[in-house]
Amino acid sequence: MKNYKILFVDDDPQILSIVEQFLNRCGFNVTTESSGQKAIDMVSENHFCVVFTDLNMPEISGMELLKQIKAVSSDTEVIIVSGYGTIETAIQAMKLGSYDFLQKPINFDRFKILIERIIEKQKLKEENQLIRNRLKERYRYDELVGMSPKMQNIYKIIDRISFGSPTVLIEGESGTGKELTANVIHNNSDRSEGPFIPVNCGAIAESLLESELFGHLKGSFTGASKDSIGLFKAADGGTIFLDEIGEVSTAVQVSLLRVLQEKKVRSVGDTRETEVNVRVIAATNKKLEEAIKNKTFREDLYYRLNVISMTMPPLREIREDIPLLISHLVKKHRRKGSTIVPEVSPEAMALLMGYHWPGNVRQLENVFERAFALGVKDMLHVKDLPNEIAQQSKTWMPADVNCNLKEIEEKTIRHALRKAGGNKAEAAKLLGINTTTVYRKMGKYNIIET
Repeated sequence: MKNYKILFVDDDPQILSIVEQFLNRCGFNVTTESSGQKAIDMVSENHFCVVFTDLNMPEISGMELLKQIKAVSSDTEVIIVSGYGTIETAIQAMKLGSYDFLQKPINFDRFKILIERIIEKQKLKEENQLIRNRLKERYRYDELVGMSPKMQNIYKIIDRISFGSPTVLIEGESGTGKELTANVIHNNSDRSEGPFIPVNCGAIAESLLESELFGHLKGSFTGASKDSIGLFKAADGGTIFLDEIGEVSTAVQVSLLRVLQEKKVRSVGDTRETEVNVRVIAATNKKLEEAIKNKTFREDLYYRLNVISMTMPPLREIREDIPLLISHLVKKHRRKGSTIVPEVSPEAMALLMGYHWPGNVRQLENVFERAFALGVKDMLHVKDLPNEIAQQSKTWMPADVNCNLKEIEEKTIRHALRKAGGNKAEAAKLLGINTTTVYRKMGKYNIIET
């Protein structure tokens, strides 16, 4: 109970003294305060599980305190306490976010039950978050796969931006999974019920891009045979993903800047503006700082887009993730009904691990699409690899391929068991393999317990 702080606010020192004595006897961690303004400062600096506040106070009312606490700490429960409350007052408090309404004189049995209920709710919330974090600290985050430190960092950023809808700029080479990452961000946000609309800005003609993004009125230009709402309005309530943002002309950049600043769009040929509630995620494989120096990208737009930035690592920098990615890709194609490739030969795996992957994950996926197309069934051998991989220079090869591959597999099994608290079935789920395989690998690497 001591981990969950309680704040009781009332301008009557006698009530504060009685409440403090009672809650201390019950084993709760309680702080009392007579000033509403000081209470707001305390909530800003410390996390309180629940705040009880008197309705009528000279400095600031309980209703106002409720609103300000919710603005500062939305997950702190607030309960209004009053000896003069009416049903209308209680309803108003509930509408403002009050957890409950407690009448004076305080019924201490109900008082204690309310606190216990809120603490249990908080514990459950923390346990659920712990489970989510444990599952995501991990080998995958939805369709993103990887256990390397760089991928773990990507997962943590996604967790942190789940709520609040900040604008995100995703940088990285082609084929590193920028659109996939944007989709994962959307699906794990409070906008997940809304649309996710990807736009390849580099694939749309410059003359049409503004119309595609913001819409147009019928007759506003040659070929505009009917009104179009545009992709920003279509994404209202959800997320729009602007891929290859570095390819956008400076004229369209001005319009994008206005949307980000004003949250309004104006269709081509229209004089009216329409408000839109859209989260913008942009991506680029270019260095926008260089484009700014060359006067081809607006600096003010860059800072508007770059509220949260993340860089998808190239595959050559996360080679330890290649076995997991291969397993994921094989399962992905299996779901599509493709021929199963259950294993990769040690020699082929060594080449895959040693290759420099200029096309990144997209190129790795192409390797397996090619294998499926060629009818490879039981095992992927060196002969089944594209020439640029099969005939690569020995300089790309690890010094001790077999040892490295074994170390990676053993490390993966041990890590999964640790994260699962020794539960073999849960470790199998994390790894995407069956429990029998986990037991077999444990025997192979002499893993008795973890």
